Amino acid sequence: MEKNIKEELVAACVGYVEARIARFNHTMRELEEALKPESRSCMGDKYETSRALLHLEFEKISGQVEQFNNLRKTASLIGSQPPSETIGFGSMVRTTAANYFISIPAGEIEAEAEKFYAVGINSPVAQELIGKKAGEEFVINGTSVKITEVG
Repeated sequence: MEKNIKEELVAACVGYVEARIARFNHTMRELEEALKPESRSCMGDKYETSRALLHLEFEKISGQVEQFNNLRKTASLIGSQPPSETIGFGSMVRTTAANYFISIPAGEIEAEAEKFYAVGINSPVAQELIGKKAGEEFVINGTSVKITEVG
């Protein structure tokens, strides 16, 4: 059962990254089309300015694609993490407040009718959880929370 939930969480994280990359690639294709040479009109300065803005947007999106490619690599490593009683990368953590999946920052994910928050290893909540075990407590937003289960 726990293995199925973790597999669903990993698949959701990978799906999140793949969807974002696909959306960025689609936007980049649209920008490439917009950048194709057009006939210059008498409004040359406006033409050059709009092309420059399109180039800037293209570069920005290219950087985001690179970041998500790195997240894709990170997500591919989640499933290979061995089970551990100590919280670390790839851990499913149930607490008295919420459930967390220490993986990539993919937001809220549902697996077998349970909500988990997929958080990156460098997020504040993950930093509070790493190294702890079931039964221990941590403080988040000034509230003490008990870890009930680690998977």
